[in-house]
Amino acid sequence: MAGYRGKQPRRWLSVLLTLVLIGTFFFAIMFGLVMVGAHDVIRGNPQVMIVLGCRVMPGGEPSILLQDRLDTALDYLDDHPDMTVVVSGGQGSNEPTSEAACMADYLEEHGVDSHQILLEDQSSNTKENLIYSRELLEEHGIVVLRDEVLVVSNGFHLTRAQMLAERYGYKSVSALAAPTSHIPSRIQMYIREPLALVKSFFLDK
Repeated sequence: MAGYRGKQPRRWLSVLLTLVLIGTFFFAIMFGLVMVGAHDVIRGNPQVMIVLGCRVMPGGEPSILLQDRLDTALDYLDDHPDMTVVVSGGQGSNEPTSEAACMADYLEEHGVDSHQILLEDQSSNTKENLIYSRELLEEHGIVVLRDEVLVVSNGFHLTRAQMLAERYGYKSVSALAAPTSHIPSRIQMYIREPLALVKSFFLDK
């Protein structure tokens, strides 16, 4: 018995190391999927753009990540000025206004016509962003089962956004990858997003 007990710690250490290796391997695969989607993919000729929301600062201005998304959208709109733009994001408990309202104000201040902007201001996550944006577009005669849509977000977010868009009935989804210019956020999000991708795959039905 004494000899058997003496081997137990090594056995558990072996099991622990095996689990760590499996977890690391699985995370590496998910991280690779996130990276694969972190670039522009334009299919066809999208006439609708959906800008996914992100944090609004206490003063009402967009956070750095949100400004990255908006500036990327503006660059694209310079060459495609007639697109319908959905700004999608509700108001969190620590935000002075909805993300949609903040985004709409920013776009209008930079020359986008208010008549081409639709506000989806009820969503609280990516799943709701896409579902509520689809419903809003359909209210305005744009059917995502038929029409091509361009989704704008930071690169780390696009694999999950495209997966969910296809799940929720979007026929042809293009992606526009904004940079993540805030370095601490970039590190945090590229660690968080592989886990969020797994969560969304299984739970966001």
